[in-house]
Amino acid sequence: MATGLDVEAGQAVYNPATLSAYDWFVLGFSNRLLWRCPTRHLRGLYARNAGAAHLDIGVGTGYFLDKTSWPVADPKITLVDLNRHSLDAAAKRIARYKPDTVAANCLEPLPLEGRFDSVALCYLLHCLPGTIAEKAVVFDRVTPMLADDGVVFGATILQGDAPRSAPAQALMNLYNKKGVFSNAGDTFQILSQALEARFADVALRRIGAVALFEARKPL
Repeated sequence: MATGLDVEAGQAVYNPATLSAYDWFVLGFSNRLLWRCPTRHLRGLYARNAGAAHLDIGVGTGYFLDKTSWPVADPKITLVDLNRHSLDAAAKRIARYKPDTVAANCLEPLPLEGRFDSVALCYLLHCLPGTIAEKAVVFDRVTPMLADDGVVFGATILQGDAPRSAPAQALMNLYNKKGVFSNAGDTFQILSQALEARFADVALRRIGAVALFEARKPL
């Protein structure tokens, strides 16, 4: 069972210094050369799914929120993250949308009200502690907040039979040792089972070591 300290370990690495390099190292170098899933595929997730009322959990630097073409001129965006540095960085980056920010642990009940057309969990699950069966509770936290035609979407880095070069595996091992990642047992099949147990409409594919998912119609 994950503890509060385990949850904090997955986000503690993000401070102003590391966030300043995040877009280049994670979204540029790592995605293309290590995880073999160029960032354009993640941008495509947002382009297809971001709605007028949007909840973003695990906000990073706000890159995707900044680059996405929203379906309305003034989307209602709520940012949720346990890390205040990430919240501040993302909120500043998309200040033109006047986002709401909430510091919260997404594995616990979220202090939110209202309904959302879209909920993004992009590069969140592999940072959460525990097995996919344990951390998939985040799906249970957000489904009551979905609009009737709402979508939960995101991406996560896998292990299992996901293809990985020696440098990619070495970095993944290091991240798991430090608690930045907790994905040693995360596989495509287990993620698929967790989603299909909760949603009637699931689209799931793997590019390189990354699983991209879109889920609708909570069961």
